[in-house]
Amino acid sequence: MAEETKKHIFALRTTANREDQVADFVASNAKRKGYLVFAVIRPHGMRGYIFLEAADRQNAELASAGVPYARNVLQQEIAYKDIEHMIEQVKKDVDIRKNDIVEIIAGPFKREQAKISRVDKTKEEVVVELLSAAVPIPITVKLDSVKVIRRDSESSEEKEEG
Repeated sequence: MAEETKKHIFALRTTANREDQVADFVASNAKRKGYLVFAVIRPHGMRGYIFLEAADRQNAELASAGVPYARNVLQQEIAYKDIEHMIEQVKKDVDIRKNDIVEIIAGPFKREQAKISRVDKTKEEVVVELLSAAVPIPITVKLDSVKVIRRDSESSEEKEEG
């Protein structure tokens, strides 16, 4: 690959709960017709949108044209940093344990620090208690909405079954 093609990320609006189908259709359409679409990203927990990494808007629009449940490619290009937290989970196995101190990175409590009180890996959820709250109230958030900032190392081994 002598010349590097500049890659752009575009959001494609879809019918809610049809994101996986649209992603499959768009990927096969792009491959079959030779469009410059390098990746189709189906972000975990986000409904009504998928992301296309393509050479330009035209390639993204052509790959999604005529695809069932695909609506339109949004005008605004998406910066990688804006969707990075949605795809990080795929890159690494999430190691979150009871009593870890985390920062909430998405949702209404964004940038708040909290302590993990329970981890449910099957539902991909954690129950946290905000550190800034006067009275600890348990809040359930998605596993990919938190990042560990401090680990309670002595007790985390015994309580890992959380």
